[in-house]
Amino acid sequence: MTGNRGDQMAQALWHVAPGRSEIRNEPVGEPRPGEVRVRTLHSGISRGSEALVFCGRVPPDEYERMRAPFMGGAFPFPVKYGYANVGRVEAGDPALAGRAVFSLYPHQSLFVLPANAVIALPDTMPPQRAVLAANLETALNAVWDAQPGPADRIAVVGAGVVGSLVAWLCGRIPGTQVTLADIDPSRSIIAKALGVGFAAPADAPRDCDLVVHASGTPQGLSAALALAGNEATILELSWYGAGDVPVSLGGAFHSRRLKLISSQVGQVAPSHRPRWTHRRRLEAAIALLSDPALDALIAPAIRFEDLPKRLPDVLKAGSGILCQRVDY
Repeated sequence: MTGNRGDQMAQALWHVAPGRSEIRNEPVGEPRPGEVRVRTLHSGISRGSEALVFCGRVPPDEYERMRAPFMGGAFPFPVKYGYANVGRVEAGDPALAGRAVFSLYPHQSLFVLPANAVIALPDTMPPQRAVLAANLETALNAVWDAQPGPADRIAVVGAGVVGSLVAWLCGRIPGTQVTLADIDPSRSIIAKALGVGFAAPADAPRDCDLVVHASGTPQGLSAALALAGNEATILELSWYGAGDVPVSLGGAFHSRRLKLISSQVGQVAPSHRPRWTHRRRLEAAIALLSDPALDALIAPAIRFEDLPKRLPDVLKAGSGILCQRVDY
């Protein structure tokens, strides 16, 4: 790919076939008025959605809704995908010059964006922690959808990064009893770091006021349904991509008058939509990242140039990785 004289060359990660990625060169020009040029410091891999993209499992009828804000290409392939980029402004808007910023940009070393598409990080925040911002925005929206209250008994099934962040947010509500449930006993370390309880799904407290499902598996959803108390809400936060998913709606589902609802970050939760924009929600998520306990969710960094060979292991089921940080 060629550009104009004076363009700088950036490197970007592209998914080119199921299970195969490559790094491509792309020209990046000078920012125009109202734009900034950002040099990436870190990016984060959101394992749920990025695994579906990497494996080519985005259903055709979801191609438009699944698009990331600054995605390149088109589904299924080739596609440049990602939405957790932390960089430093090196040119453009003087008000942002030299600032560390977060943007919903894919894995790319250098890029130009409108200045209003980046959010400056607090000076006291380690930039590498901000790779969690997009996942925390998802978790914040889920909590708005779930509407937990003080003293509620809450279970979160699935201790991935989004599930763990939901548990952390719910655990900050006064009096709540929050249990993070997962089949992997090593996730108890994450729960302890976040200040919430931990149990295997079969051993988690029953009769919960709220259950959030984030395991991405039918078995996890069945476990979530079993933990809900009479007339309780089960919030489905998993997205399965292509394929049918069985749901256990027999047994006591009807007699207990359970409510199964979905949550998705593409729209602001109805409870906040009249007052909140997407940007305000993302700014709020970034402000919440002040807690160093959240560093427990970030896996040791890998180098950007190693992504094509490392991604299959990062994204495979059972990798144990929550949020994979990428350094540039």
